[in-house]
Amino acid sequence: MELNGEYLVPAPRELVWEMLNDSQVLGECIPGCEEISQSGPDEFSAKVVLKIGPVKAKFSGAVTLSDKVHPESYRIAGEGKGGIAGFAKGGANVKLEEADDGTLLQYEVDAQVGGKIAQLGSRLIASSSKKLADQFFGKFCELAQAKAEG
Repeated sequence: MELNGEYLVPAPRELVWEMLNDSQVLGECIPGCEEISQSGPDEFSAKVVLKIGPVKAKFSGAVTLSDKVHPESYRIAGEGKGGIAGFAKGGANVKLEEADDGTLLQYEVDAQVGGKIAQLGSRLIASSSKKLADQFFGKFCELAQAKAEG
């Protein structure tokens, strides 16, 4: 499954970059995130509870940041295991560009799911993924604007 989009974040690019590399900010923005911790310079572990269609599961996983070009782009990759519900793994390429009203954040996601979740059908998974991305970036923009305003 592939998903892409862009958001205008009402904050300077340097601040957006810092926030995208901050485990506390990521934890606040990830829908259903119960716990996130930094396990290395560019590595995080997280516990997330998600409901996709009729399936609700707790995922434990790891996230890694790579291909970092400060403050322009990086790749974020992760894998989560949800027991009987299945697994999800994938990554996103994130690009940041200066914009008149802040920072243009563009992303391209590639992901795979397996187990019970995969049986829900690609349309439901795609619409749920888009909704989760909108929740993440909506919260991220809100936090970035508040931080930029000071």
